[in-house]
Amino acid sequence: MAEIACSDIYKKILIATDGSENSKKAVQSGIELASCTGADVYAVYVVSTRSRFGGIPQRGGDWIQTIKSDLEEEGKKALDDAKKDAEEKGVNIETAIIEGHPANEIIDYADKNGADLIVIGTLGKTGVNKFLLGSVAQNVVAHANSKVLVVRD
Repeated sequence: MAEIACSDIYKKILIATDGSENSKKAVQSGIELASCTGADVYAVYVVSTRSRFGGIPQRGGDWIQTIKSDLEEEGKKALDDAKKDAEEKGVNIETAIIEGHPANEIIDYADKNGADLIVIGTLGKTGVNKFLLGSVAQNVVAHANSKVLVVRD
């Protein structure tokens, strides 16, 4: 059997973050793996259209824009932290804030960017929605076209 070099395992790793503590562990794991394999990293934060409040209603109101702005700010901070961690390890990283259903957007982004691996935490900020809707990690594992590394809390 031919030996596989570490640098041949992964070329592109997508790390999904929501800024939670467990998500930070997933970011660290993904960056560490990229450091070992020489992979490039794509870190994404999804502004959920389902949000923690069961979905952003499609009616008007300044509060909707406020919630969206708050989530975007949270995403910027989470991605800035990931970028800092990657730079400290000498890992190339590209970050993006995207909007939509988290699992679908993570999978689509991975597919569009040719990610060999998706790294995601098991517990994020889904709370009760996890039981009602199924966790983002579960959906990514079930539907992703690439390998998925789930980092437990």
